Amino acid sequence: MGVPKGVQVKNRAPAPIQITAEQILVESRERAEQQAPAAPRRHITDPAELAEHRMRVRKEYEGRLGSSNRLVGVWLRYAKWEDGQGEIQRARSIYERAIDADYKVPTVWIRYAEMEMRSKFVNRARNVLDRAVSILPRVETLWLKYLYMEEMLGNVEGTRVLFDRWMSWEPSELAWLTYAKFEIRAGAIDRARAVYERYIACHPSQSAYLKYARWEERSTGQKALARVVYERALDELRETEKDEKLYLVFAAFEESCGEEARARAVFKLGLERLPKEKSVALQSAALSFEKQHGTQSGIEDAIITRRRATYEDQVASNPLNYDAWFDYTRLEESEVLAVSKGSSSAATADSTSIAAIERARDVYERAVANVPPVTEKRYWRRYVYLWLAYAAFEELMVGDATRAVEVYREALRIVPHKYFTFGKLWLAASHAEVRKKDLAAARKLLGAALGQCPKPKLFAGYIEMELALGELDRVRKLYERFISLSPSTVSTWIKFSELEKSVGEVERCRAILDLAVRQPELDRPEIVWKTFIGE
Repeated sequence: MGVPKGVQVKNRAPAPIQITAEQILVESRERAEQQAPAAPRRHITDPAELAEHRMRVRKEYEGRLGSSNRLVGVWLRYAKWEDGQGEIQRARSIYERAIDADYKVPTVWIRYAEMEMRSKFVNRARNVLDRAVSILPRVETLWLKYLYMEEMLGNVEGTRVLFDRWMSWEPSELAWLTYAKFEIRAGAIDRARAVYERYIACHPSQSAYLKYARWEERSTGQKALARVVYERALDELRETEKDEKLYLVFAAFEESCGEEARARAVFKLGLERLPKEKSVALQSAALSFEKQHGTQSGIEDAIITRRRATYEDQVASNPLNYDAWFDYTRLEESEVLAVSKGSSSAATADSTSIAAIERARDVYERAVANVPPVTEKRYWRRYVYLWLAYAAFEELMVGDATRAVEVYREALRIVPHKYFTFGKLWLAASHAEVRKKDLAAARKLLGAALGQCPKPKLFAGYIEMELALGELDRVRKLYERFISLSPSTVSTWIKFSELEKSVGEVERCRAILDLAVRQPELDRPEIVWKTFIGE
């Protein structure tokens, strides 16, 4: 049944925030106290009147505390009033009662200790804070208050013992840095350095190492020790605990020391270890550094590194972006050429060239691994050109003909020849076999190609290869097979007749043209007749 129109339905679901009756009473009392007008100033000159006034105020405070002894503000105001009246003993009693009511409130302990310090009861203040840090060892404010008091009293050894006691709880970074600053103020640099060592052992984070290294660099002026701390950060921290900030700061430190080679090594190490997407700022800094301090080759290396990162982003976002893969492979090929031309020694040339070649191969392998997901030829053209470029790289730039042939064979294996094929790929593979001086393999390859897809381009390429080899009988057989598959193509008949004419076989030429004009269908018969009459 629906709700009648015009009738409002009450929401009887429980409220997300539940308020108790006790909370309402407490809040109403506190607001009443805040909004109540200030009491008029009274001038008391009689001791009896003063005693009466004190009794009345104490009754008011006790009445407020009677309903709930957890009103911290009331306890503090009550104790402060007693302190103002010079009743230290009564104020102590109130603070002790407040601690019994709720010992977890740091403000009560701090006000209690401050009262004892103002009254110059140092040992009592020390006892209060000692109880506080023993009961609440995780509250930093209590420790800091205690330490401040001891240091102001000039108790250096006592302050140091108290710091060690605090450090046994393995507190936050603020506590360790406070300890180190205390030792610096005390003039104990070696002790401060020991504190920093304990600090990075307790908090082995990148920020801790950086703070330690900056302290060595700026406060003590020990550049060598600062460098050691940076190096320890690189070695001791896990890879997941480091980011580009560590490498940036370390490289900037080396640059400020005039160690350009060290700074360059730090940039290189960071770019090698960090993922491309997490080192954008580092790449920019490395490029700026090379522009300022590097040679032309160094600047080019930095630019290439940045371009690599750009291409990595492009192919990561779209692995089927073959244009991006082409640009990436050309970049690596240019690096191979540059390394092979610019190497100063044979040993360096070998190691550097091998690294550049392997990097280029890796990019090619990653590129060709992205096979088009559909079986339409138009989507495969750019992909097949990647294979052709890969094979050309292996044969021309690397000089490895065997590997180039393997690349062609793998490409032919991947192409779905049942749906379409690429004559350019078959011909390029056969030419590679010829350059490898394996004619049998080249003929076998082209024979398989004609068996699967007898395209005119494949016949023309096969015939051209056999003509270059001087195999006239094989050329005639190829033309015969070509004509039998496509007897209406005039250009094939004419080329066959011209071949016979070129070798002096005029009768064969006439016979071929005579056979051509007898065909029932020709695409351009007038050309055949014109050629025949000319003979």
